[in-house]
Amino acid sequence: MKPLANTRTLGSLRPGQKCRVIGMADQALHADLEERLLRMGFAEDACIEVRHEGPVGRDPMAVKVDGVILALRRREADTILVEVDTSR
Repeated sequence: MKPLANTRTLGSLRPGQKCRVIGMADQALHADLEERLLRMGFAEDACIEVRHEGPVGRDPMAVKVDGVILALRRREADTILVEVDTSR
């Protein structure tokens, strides 16, 4: 996969930003974490909107994944590669 200019990790985004999942960032990602994220809805092409971030260290963060609001740790979000929506 060729990295695009607007490719980042989900953990680097701020509230209000929208993106879509393009894959996992860490090749050495533990299988159990990858499976859990996939079950939560972070599959390829899933649409995501960052809704909120915690006051201390921006952790945890709340995201809307295909209509469902979920919370996850910033370190988990840093394993998800996304393409940022720059149309706004």
